[in-house]
Amino acid sequence: MTTPLWTLEEIAASTGAQIGEAVGSASGASIDTRTLKPGDLYFAIKGDVHDGHDFVPAAFEKGAAGAVVSGDKAPAFVGHNRLIVVPDVLEAMRQLGRTARARAKAKIVAITGSVGKTGTKEAMRIALSRQGRTHASVASYNNHWGVPLTLARMPRETEFGIFEIGMNHGGEILPLTEMVRPHVAVVTTVEPVHIEFFRSIWGIADAKGEIFFGLEPGGTAVINRDNAYFERLRAHALASDAGRVLTFGEGEGADIRAERIIVKPDLSIVEARVFGQPLTYRIGTPGRHIALNSLSVLATAHALGADLALTALALSDLKPPVGRGERTVLALKDGDALLIDESYNANPASMRAALANLGAVELPRHGRRIAVLGDMKELGETGPALHEGLADAIEANRVDQVFAAGALMDNLVAKLPKAKVSAHVPSSAELVDAVCAAVRPGDAVMVKGSLSMKMALVVKALKERYGAGQNSHALKG
Repeated sequence: MTTPLWTLEEIAASTGAQIGEAVGSASGASIDTRTLKPGDLYFAIKGDVHDGHDFVPAAFEKGAAGAVVSGDKAPAFVGHNRLIVVPDVLEAMRQLGRTARARAKAKIVAITGSVGKTGTKEAMRIALSRQGRTHASVASYNNHWGVPLTLARMPRETEFGIFEIGMNHGGEILPLTEMVRPHVAVVTTVEPVHIEFFRSIWGIADAKGEIFFGLEPGGTAVINRDNAYFERLRAHALASDAGRVLTFGEGEGADIRAERIIVKPDLSIVEARVFGQPLTYRIGTPGRHIALNSLSVLATAHALGADLALTALALSDLKPPVGRGERTVLALKDGDALLIDESYNANPASMRAALANLGAVELPRHGRRIAVLGDMKELGETGPALHEGLADAIEANRVDQVFAAGALMDNLVAKLPKAKVSAHVPSSAELVDAVCAAVRPGDAVMVKGSLSMKMALVVKALKERYGAGQNSHALKG
């Protein structure tokens, strides 16, 4: 018989809840009835838009083992005998998460950074899952509810746990890393992301450095040696309980160093040295930034005592997720085009990386590189200059046409030749018809912008209108 994720005794001991007589042991944990599975424990979290208590009946209809509800809401569910009543639902989930961490014998990794958190987390998940039972954050579950939910879902048999930790403001990472208590903490990079909430990028570096203060005593800090804020991050690591600091990058001083990175249309090849020893491996997705972050995966594997050769070999299976570089062949009337979906979010560093990937696509003779770009948000007073600064990346990567959405894109459009700007409108919805009409066989189209710009509308429209090509594609990638 399979051991349940949570027994009634564990739920009661962790939360101190009043438990209904029909509550059963739980096989999972959920905050969303759309994805809830029979046997899951449902947490009725109150969010910015929806109150999870409104969906308790739906949770029961889908077979939830029990619903965790707040005491002030419980009277609304008279007659339900699968309630777990607590003073605060989110705190109860945190308590269950702490219990999951306390009982775990797993080696735990925590990842943060201005750019590359989710991709690096996925790379680590793929690499470590070849060497033991691995549990990792789903999608970008990296905030005040995503981290405790991921902990609460961690099976007791887990051997490797991988947690993504994000922030918008200073002080947000510290309580999360103290909950996760990693053996290895990674900072991918520090860039001007969410800069409107900080006085300077130094403040962002300090906020990212909070991750090291949750390290288990003697744990390992992994830091990008090439980043301008390396010494600031290193100081935070040395002030923590870290037993050592490992570095990655291209510079001479890095412990795990890329000597050569070859970016091809559909993959990347890295020639590296790991503590002086040569190691060459392939990554199953293109991108210089992805190749650099893969070095942190090697550093983490080394710190955990995992097999480095198996770790490197597994990276060939890495594929870009939806909204973060996913590639789709579009079947037009007279041939195919390539869609690169980078629509999940955007900041100056990730925007430049996406433009570089577009520039690396090998086009047929009449193909064009088309960039569909939305505003990058949360940049504060630096926003106009950072948008304007994208002009050189567009030129360097031989982008032929630009479709722009948002007021901040005014600054970029003003720097580009008029012939290169096909459209500039306030919203992504207003770009849909123009982009769909403009795409021709042989083109490569990249779509990117901050999440609030809803650039995924353009991606969705292109996929619905043109579907996937049935024949081999003229574009490589």
